[in-house]
Amino acid sequence: MILVQREQLAQQQAENLAAQSEVKVTRLEIERLKFLLAKARREQFGQSSERGKQLIEQLELAIEDLEETQGAEQAKAEIAAPEATKENHRRALRGPRKLPDDLPVERVVEPAPCACGKCGSQRLRKLGEVVTRSLESEPRRWKIIEHVREKFTCRDCEAITEPPAPSHPIARGFAGPSLLAMILVSKFLLHQPLNRQSATYAREGIEIDTSTLADWVGACVVTLDPILAALKAHVLRGARIHADDTTVPVLAKGKTVTGRLWTYVRDDRPFGGKGPPAAFFEYSRNRAGEHPQKHLTGWTGIMQADAYTGYNALYEAARKPAPIKEAACWAHWRRKLFDHAKSGKAPIAVEAVRRMDEIFACERTITGKPPDERVALRKETVAPLVADLRVWLSEQRAKLSAKTDLAKDINYGLSRWVEFARFLDEGRVCLTNNAAERALRGIAVGRRNWTFAGSDAGGRRAAAVFTLVETCKLNDIDPQAWLADVLARLPDHPAKQIDDLLPWKWKERQLAATVAA
Repeated sequence: MILVQREQLAQQQAENLAAQSEVKVTRLEIERLKFLLAKARREQFGQSSERGKQLIEQLELAIEDLEETQGAEQAKAEIAAPEATKENHRRALRGPRKLPDDLPVERVVEPAPCACGKCGSQRLRKLGEVVTRSLESEPRRWKIIEHVREKFTCRDCEAITEPPAPSHPIARGFAGPSLLAMILVSKFLLHQPLNRQSATYAREGIEIDTSTLADWVGACVVTLDPILAALKAHVLRGARIHADDTTVPVLAKGKTVTGRLWTYVRDDRPFGGKGPPAAFFEYSRNRAGEHPQKHLTGWTGIMQADAYTGYNALYEAARKPAPIKEAACWAHWRRKLFDHAKSGKAPIAVEAVRRMDEIFACERTITGKPPDERVALRKETVAPLVADLRVWLSEQRAKLSAKTDLAKDINYGLSRWVEFARFLDEGRVCLTNNAAERALRGIAVGRRNWTFAGSDAGGRRAAAVFTLVETCKLNDIDPQAWLADVLARLPDHPAKQIDDLLPWKWKERQLAATVAA
């Protein structure tokens, strides 16, 4: 009997050691991959590099998979020998790096022992307490807010007096501002269509039809129209903007057509500008050049965009009040060459990408500096690299057949050299149009969930809410918190002071209130 127990104990110890060993090996591999991930993110051209982006995505997936494996192996070790791993588990509790200080704390006091666990004596004296913390989440809490207005009658004239009714965020419905903000953010930031939201609320015991949710969304956009107008005006006061567009399927008479969502982004931070960043979106049924012409009526300045021919009318000398200056996107050109380079069969493209990466590396060192300083540093460090690149590419293009794709992609930049070289003489110009591309990223994700916009009106509503959400993101603001507060304030807010509700002004008030508290 003793011999059998010893064999079982030895087997458990062996299993525990094997499981612990596997956990340690997995942990070391995770640390190695995290080191490679951090290194990849610091590489030249960072996450904007297609090659670097692919590597980062692969490393993140590998780390996620190994961490899941580590958790499984740790669980196996605990099952095999719970006492042996108890202490190690206590030391290696996993959780958020830092919990907010304002989270409510619920104390659960375990029943105290009645007798000594060693001798059985009941003469116990409290020595202290050991606290084990865990993070928990409860289902969403719904509530009804009743605004009670007491009525009074005058004893002299018998007139009835009562307080005025409180304003509602929207004219129709009984939804509060926080609920409306949640619905808007869930659809346009978290990409949850209204029918899925309706089903989620039903599981929580609240029946709200999809048609009702849609009615609320439409009413909110109308209510927020003054904010939208102020944001567009702010963007068009910028001396330089980014422009881009993307597709959005739109339902039309039993089929879908391809509509467009256009974005125009003002972000002065790269050249040390003081204007807050913002974006506004517009919708159109097609990609005709008349749409950006209409969106930018009366605006002049520098526009960073791709080589879309629909923009050409904006650059014409006869345009009133003045032509817009075009600044080309180096990332767009580099992406064309990178597609050839990643095949491994185009040494010219590989060398072109390498030379461009040197230019990008120099550019990163001047981000945030004033325009004049950026121009001076570019003349010193970047201009020679750009000139050498032009000469080298011209030589390589001469060696290629004009019909090859690589020759066409090289000529894409050489034929637009004035626009590509404009950043050397204008400190407000960035090297890329990434600001606009980032603004459109959420739409690309959302397309997989919406399937299509219901109508042209739905496309315009989407453009409106994307304007609000993306501007909040640019200013590091929680869109839901901002929307909830603004929807509550807007009905009674003076029209002449609408700028006070813009995201960056709202953020200033929130910070001031936090400091005062």
